[in-house]
Amino acid sequence: MSNKLRLLVSEALRSISSNVSTTVAATMTVLIGMFLLGLCIALGSWMVSWSNHQKRQLLVHVYFCVPETCSHQNQPTKGRMEAVRLEIEQLKSEGLVKDYEFVPRQQAFVAEKKAHPDLYKGLLSNPLPDAFEITPAHAENVTKIADRLDHPLKPGVQKVNYGEKMARRVLRVAQVIEISFIIMVLILLAASTALIANTIRLSLYSRRREIEVMKLVGASDWFVRGPFLIEGMICSFGGALIAVILLYLAKAIALPAIVPHLEAGSDVHAWPFAVTALLMLLAGLTLGAAGTAFTLRRFLRV
Repeated sequence: MSNKLRLLVSEALRSISSNVSTTVAATMTVLIGMFLLGLCIALGSWMVSWSNHQKRQLLVHVYFCVPETCSHQNQPTKGRMEAVRLEIEQLKSEGLVKDYEFVPRQQAFVAEKKAHPDLYKGLLSNPLPDAFEITPAHAENVTKIADRLDHPLKPGVQKVNYGEKMARRVLRVAQVIEISFIIMVLILLAASTALIANTIRLSLYSRRREIEVMKLVGASDWFVRGPFLIEGMICSFGGALIAVILLYLAKAIALPAIVPHLEAGSDVHAWPFAVTALLMLLAGLTLGAAGTAFTLRRFLRV
C-alpha cells in the first residue's frame, strides 16, 4: 500500500471514529435499503421461477379421431399420423417446438385408469384417442404451434388443444410478475440511492468547514474526495454485510415454516443465497461510492 493510499485510509478511519453518529446513520440507512433489496431479489426471483414453472406446463395436444366413433373418411391411419409428425418436425426445425411425444391411446387409457380409477371403472372400451404431446421451445409459442396445426385441420385429426384460456392467463401473469420484479428492483435502488445520498449530505454538511480549509490550503479535489469515498464505501459495505447476515437469519428461521405451505414444483426456487448476498454487497459498495461522489461535488466548489 502506497503512502498516499495509506494516508487516505487512515483519514477515513479517523473520520469514522470521530463522527460516530453520522457513521451509524449512514450504515443503518444502507442496511435498511440493502435488506429490502435482498428481500425483493429473493421473493422476486422465486416468483419468476414459479411463473417459468407454470409456463413449462403449457403443452399442445394433437388428438386424432377415435377409430370406433369417427367416419371412414377421417380414420387416423398410419400415413395420416406420419403426415402430422412431419409437420411437427418442420415446426421443430423452425425453433417453435422443443420436443414432442406420440402417446398411443392404450398407453393413455392405462395411465388415466391408474390416475382416476373411479372415473374409468366399468368402461368396456377405450374412449381415448391417439395423440401427439408437443412441448414448445418457449411458452409463448403455443398459439403459433396450435394455429399451424389447426389451420387447416389435418385428415384424421379430431382437434388441436392447448388450453387457450389457461395459456393466455399463465402468460399474462408471468409477464406481470417479470415486469413487477424489474420495477421493484429499480424503485428500491433509486430509493436507496436517495436515502444514502441524503444521509451522506448531512454528514458532509457538518464537516463543510474541514473541506473548505483543505481546499484553501491547496488540496486537490481527489485528495479531498478520497477519504470521504473510502469512508462511504466502508459504511456502505458494513451496512450491506449486516443486511446479508439479517437476511440469512430470516431465511434460516422463516423458510422452514413457509415452504411446506407453498404448492410449487421442485424446480421452483429463488436465486442462490450466495448470488443474492453478492449482489447486495456490490450494490451497497456502488451506491455508497456513487452517493458520496455525487454529494461531494457541491462541497468541492470553494
